[in-house]
Amino acid sequence: MGRHGKDVPVWLNREWTDADVRITTGFVEPHFFAGFSGGPKLVAPGLAALETVLTLHDAARIGDRRATWGVIQGNPVHDDVRAIAAATGVTFALDVVLNREQRIVQAFGGDLAPMHAAATAAARAAAMRPVREPFDVVVTTNAGFPLDQNLYQSVKGMSAAAQVVRPGGTIICAAECRDGFPDHGSYRDVLTSAASPEALFEEISRRTETVPDQWQVQIQARIQRHARVVMHTSFLGDADLAAAHLEQTGDIAATVRALPGRVCVLPEGPMTIPYLAGE
Repeated sequence: MGRHGKDVPVWLNREWTDADVRITTGFVEPHFFAGFSGGPKLVAPGLAALETVLTLHDAARIGDRRATWGVIQGNPVHDDVRAIAAATGVTFALDVVLNREQRIVQAFGGDLAPMHAAATAAARAAAMRPVREPFDVVVTTNAGFPLDQNLYQSVKGMSAAAQVVRPGGTIICAAECRDGFPDHGSYRDVLTSAASPEALFEEISRRTETVPDQWQVQIQARIQRHARVVMHTSFLGDADLAAAHLEQTGDIAATVRALPGRVCVLPEGPMTIPYLAGE
């Protein structure tokens, strides 16, 4: 199974595949490469084995321009996720949309596909806004604790900003990163394995086998090829960030004042997704 690139090996949790009744529950928000969370994503990668997860996150799928915020149809990640969920069968699906206080504001239930379509429309209306032209500087976050617990997660905030920063502009990302890179997983090793974002991006893009966490580095490197990224963190030092090809600022306001041009501020980072009108 697989509409884009190589076929996806479909290995799911046996309790799920053997069950007579299959119910998914989740919440829907924009997702930086799957389009939206919730719905079929609760089946794959939610219940999938590592082999399935790695294929869904391979360099070809992640590198496709349609693998981005708010795009479902034609998105190579979401198309295959949707196909897996449809083939597996979901008896009933329930998704909710949350507000900034993490309270339920809308709930949707029923057959998976129409339910998720209605939920994504509501999430898009609540969380995504067009802007007329790109900005010179975009200040973002990763929506605070616990979402900004490490640099890996903070790539989402960078990605939200990257949607509307001009080529060669500056992204300033405030994220506590109390868990560091983190030290577990492959993200740090992959991120520091090349001398520049350009070299990282080219090396990962050529891969035919997927290394865990490479997708986050691939997206980060693509962002850094497009714009300068400056971090404001409490738990990563200048040397740590330099190894990640990033800069540090101790004073966001002073850094913004020193930069010319139009400024956009995303205080909730990936919870609010701007995009260029017409795209």
